[in-house]
Amino acid sequence: MDFAKVPVSARATRVHRLFELVANRGVRSKDSLFGKLRLGGRRADYDDENYTFHGGPADELRRQHFDKSLRLLWKAERSAPFLPFKDANPLERAISDQALKALSPDERAVVERMSSDAFKALLRREYTLRERQALVSLLSAVGHGEAYAWLVASEMIGSLKSTGAKAAATAQVLEEAKHFVVLRELVLAFELPVPRLTAWEYLLLEGVLRMDGLEKLFGMNVIVEGIALSLFGALGHLPGMEVLKLFHLDEARHTALPQNYFKVFPMSAWQRHNPFARLSRFRLIVGALPLIFALEDDMAELGLDAFEFGGSVVRKVAGLAKRVGFFLPVPLDGFVSSLDMVFNAYCRLTRPEHSYRKFSGVETSHRSVRGVEREILGASLVGA
Repeated sequence: MDFAKVPVSARATRVHRLFELVANRGVRSKDSLFGKLRLGGRRADYDDENYTFHGGPADELRRQHFDKSLRLLWKAERSAPFLPFKDANPLERAISDQALKALSPDERAVVERMSSDAFKALLRREYTLRERQALVSLLSAVGHGEAYAWLVASEMIGSLKSTGAKAAATAQVLEEAKHFVVLRELVLAFELPVPRLTAWEYLLLEGVLRMDGLEKLFGMNVIVEGIALSLFGALGHLPGMEVLKLFHLDEARHTALPQNYFKVFPMSAWQRHNPFARLSRFRLIVGALPLIFALEDDMAELGLDAFEFGGSVVRKVAGLAKRVGFFLPVPLDGFVSSLDMVFNAYCRLTRPEHSYRKFSGVETSHRSVRGVEREILGASLVGA
């Protein structure tokens, strides 16, 4: 695969990695101590060092229950055609005696390839070692996020009103579980070490898990899912990464959940304007920004400019937050413009011949998936 490499500063990369290493040790040491003292500490029972939940993968248990449940999950459209459900795909409608397959035909084909020698050979053929390392770094970052999304979505069910909303959140739990286990297999197929969470991801995801009630919709469905949506949108066209387009479809629906939910059950004025909630949201966004700098080197290897990606994410996230009513303590338009200035100041220091760019106006999702994003987010937030 031929990528137009983005030039980055080797010195800046070393500084970022050293700073992240120190921050990571400090954050985890604090949470470990607080946990031992029963004063809080890390919320998630997730072992990012080994890319699995505490207790290990337990693959046999997963096969006996999760895989089997997906195979046998019934479709209302086939079993009760007199009800207004449209939840079966054409293959399932045509073959009435076939048990439900939770994965679509495209997903099944890709997952089968993931475990095959042919798929691993494809990865070695299409990508250099450094490019494979970059892909593992980016995919595992979002994979760790799927683990937390699984936990957050399961907690969120109790905070939502109505059967429909709870059903939507339950579907998201199932999809997050599918995302995690399938993406984990995809990452492991590269046969390379899987990075742990960076300190910035750790702080972001733990912060979202700690949020109360409907604020979880902001932390997960707006911020984290917004990042995942953009990353899948930027990588899904690459050789062997076709399954990411299917992840992208799911993430698009997840980012739409807050909009649809608050149309039926609007937030109160206090929920929108609560100064403590607004400050908490702002801290969450600002705390995630160092992740853009941390990913710069790996994105550059794949022809992606981390600041174009970051600008695109911030534009979409800010637009979603404003539309839903998750207000911040600062004007959103001014906040986005300020980030453009910060990104440009950094690039002037680290990139020779850099000239000012409006990073927040760039679209990094591939053209093949932009139609999906426009349908969910609206044309004003998605580039042409």
